[in-house]
Amino acid sequence: MAKSVAACYIPTGSGMTLRFITAMLPGLAAISAAAVASAAETPPAYFPARGAWERRSPAELGMDAARLQAAIDFAIANQNPRTRDLALDLAQTLRDGEPSFKLLGPTRPRGGMTGVIVRRGYVAAAWGEPDRVDMTFSVTKSFLTTVVGLAWQEGLIRNLNDRVRDYMPSPELFATEHNARITWEQLLRQSSNWIGTLWDVADSAGQPEGYAGQPLHEPGTVFNYNDVRVNLLALATLNVWRRPLPQVLRDRVMDPIGASSTWRWHGYDNSWVVLDGARVQSVSGGGHYGGGMFINVWDMARFGYLFLRGGKWGDRRVVSEKWIAMARTPGPANPAYGFANWYPNVRRVPALGSGGVGYALPSAPASSVLFHGSGANIIYMDWEHDLVVVVRWINDPALDGFIGRVVGAIDRRAGP
Repeated sequence: MAKSVAACYIPTGSGMTLRFITAMLPGLAAISAAAVASAAETPPAYFPARGAWERRSPAELGMDAARLQAAIDFAIANQNPRTRDLALDLAQTLRDGEPSFKLLGPTRPRGGMTGVIVRRGYVAAAWGEPDRVDMTFSVTKSFLTTVVGLAWQEGLIRNLNDRVRDYMPSPELFATEHNARITWEQLLRQSSNWIGTLWDVADSAGQPEGYAGQPLHEPGTVFNYNDVRVNLLALATLNVWRRPLPQVLRDRVMDPIGASSTWRWHGYDNSWVVLDGARVQSVSGGGHYGGGMFINVWDMARFGYLFLRGGKWGDRRVVSEKWIAMARTPGPANPAYGFANWYPNVRRVPALGSGGVGYALPSAPASSVLFHGSGANIIYMDWEHDLVVVVRWINDPALDGFIGRVVGAIDRRAGP
């Protein structure tokens, strides 16, 4: 850098004398040397190779080992006490409010309390069964919206304010005047108010009493956490890519970030369509009726770490920074919800549990973001502390206490 300053071109007639230029050079060289030294003190970000993730002691990562262990012990003490048979758990928790509930996709008995804590790119702690593949419920939505983002990056979706019906092979699902106005942005933000039935499930399924009789809301004006509409987003995105979405995710995201080969993204038994002469399954955006993303903790952590590093993995741009900025920005219908399933830490919004309107974490920085799935399944991203935390099967009310303890284990004297 100092060499480039010394060799810089000074145009004739600039008013600078040779004496003045000569006097400047030592100072400029000193500044350049200082900049180079500063850059040398900041090592490049570490990205784990496939099948391996380097571990370092809490002390090496600027964390207090005892406090970190206390955070893990707190999580273990607040494990979800419900049955690990997730088919039974779904039946028990959903059938009272959804009399017609039935499983449409696969389920799998879950493991116990599990997690991993990554700071500065390195594993500070891991516990439980991080290699175990489990259902991840609504964290699936974050994988889905990422695939939508890739379509937007490629220009397959020209503008998020475009009407979705214009990208569909037939107008059947968007035939009414109301549904015809729905945009990609509104489906992403769960504010579409789409009305209809998909895969034999009506949009009113699982909604509060009286929902079916409510007046139609203009698309984009009212937030409603609705798995049927998310599945509609998945179907529309499948039609845009003209490829199974798990293949797109594998080729464009999971393989580049070194994820394992054990994750699976399922749809429903009846969510098959014919696309370009082939029978293709449209995947689901969650596990409400079974299906969704089945994945281990390490792969969840890699996915979160991709976003912590601004959508890049090493020198490779995977996800657009602009997409990430949009995804983590709340929309007008819900100040605590970005794109599905991005939860910015908007502290004025109370945690409302599995209703999914918002998750306030008073103990975490306001800039942090959460991916949240029932169970609970959590990917926590904290740019201020260079931190990714994955925790599975923790009770929702204990989440802030756990995250607060992890953040509290950071030694402020050790820097960011």
